[in-house]
Amino acid sequence: MTIDDFTAGFTEEPGYLDYGRVGPLSTAAAEEALVFTQVLQRARHGSLDAFAEQDSRLREAASAVTGFPADQIVFQPNTTTGIMHAMFGLTGGVLLSAGEFPSLPIAAVRAQEALHTVQPVWLETDHGKVTPGQIREQLESNVAAVAVSLVDSRTGYLCDIEGIRQVIGDRLLIVDAIQGFGVVDAPWDAADVVLTGGQKWCRAGWGTGMMALSARALEQLTPVFSGFSGTEEPEPWGEVPPPASDARAFRVANPDPLAEARFAASLEEIADVGVAAINAVVADRVSQTIELADEFAIAVVSSRAERERAGIIVLEPPTEQVTLLSASLHNHGVTATTRLGQVRLSVHAATSEETLEMLRAAFVSYGTAATY
Repeated sequence: MTIDDFTAGFTEEPGYLDYGRVGPLSTAAAEEALVFTQVLQRARHGSLDAFAEQDSRLREAASAVTGFPADQIVFQPNTTTGIMHAMFGLTGGVLLSAGEFPSLPIAAVRAQEALHTVQPVWLETDHGKVTPGQIREQLESNVAAVAVSLVDSRTGYLCDIEGIRQVIGDRLLIVDAIQGFGVVDAPWDAADVVLTGGQKWCRAGWGTGMMALSARALEQLTPVFSGFSGTEEPEPWGEVPPPASDARAFRVANPDPLAEARFAASLEEIADVGVAAINAVVADRVSQTIELADEFAIAVVSSRAERERAGIIVLEPPTEQVTLLSASLHNHGVTATTRLGQVRLSVHAATSEETLEMLRAAFVSYGTAATY
C-alpha cells in the first residue's frame, strides 16, 4: 500500500483538524463495521464463527505495528481500562507527572486507595514536559515503574521513551500511547506496557483499544481485574482457575468482535503502509501549520523541533482573543479543540491543501478582527 492509497481512506470533510479528540472512521474501519453488523443482523447458519476469529486478527495486527508478540497483546475497550489494569497490578512506587491526562494520575491514586500496594510519586516537570533528565533526578529507590504519555495531549510534546528507558534501568515503563499511536514511529521495545485506544489517530472508532505487555510486565504485574475470559479455560464451569499466563489474564469479559474488526482493519492498513511513511507526511503538515501560525503572529507554544512533536500544534493567543480565534475557526469550517486558553490543532497524513487554506482564511479573519 502506498501513502496515497492510505490517505484515500480519509473521507472526512475539509477543515477537520481535531484528530487529537477523535479521528473520523477510516474507510476500512467503516466498511468492516458495516459488514460485521450485517452478519450479526442476519445470523446466517455458520456465519457467527467469523466473530471468534477477530481477537487473534486484532492481536496479529497490533503485533505488526508494535513488534510485541501477539500472545503478549490483549484487546481493551479503551486506553483507560488498560491503564487501570496496569496501575492496579503494580507493587511499589510509580513515578508520574500529576499533569498527565487524568487517566494516569487518577488510576494511580485509585489503586493506592483501594489496594495500598502502589504509591504515586509525583514528578516535577519542565512546563509539562517529561524528560529523561528529570526522571533521573527524581528516581527514588522505591520506584518500581514510570508512567508517561507518548504525546502530551495539552502540549503536543513527544516523549523520549528510549531515553527514559536508559535512565530507569529495569523498572517498568508504562506508556499511554493514544495521542501518537499510528502516527509516531516509536521504539516500542523500550516500553513494558503500551496502552492505546483506536478512536483517535488510528480512526477505528470508540470502543477499541489494546494493551501490549513485555515478558517482564507479565511477570511483575498482578492481573487484579481478571475475569472468566482471562483464564486458560474457555469456560471454567464449577472452578476458579488462576489467570492465564499470557496477556489474556488482563481480560474482564469476552471482547467486542465488531470493535476488534474495526481496529484490526485500521491497524492492518497502518502496518501495510508503514508508520514511518505516515509520520513523514504528518511532520510535513505540522510544519506547514506552524508556518501559517507564524505568518499571522499567532503564538505556537507546542514544540517546533520535529523530534519533540507528533501531530498536535498548540496555539496560545492573548487571553482576551481566545474566543475570537475559536469563533474564526468555527466560522470558516475548521474543527479544532479549545481548552484552557489554548487552541489545539491536530493534523494527519491526509490533511489537505484545501483544509490548510480554510485555516489560512480563519487566521486572516482573526487577524483582521484582532487588529481592531
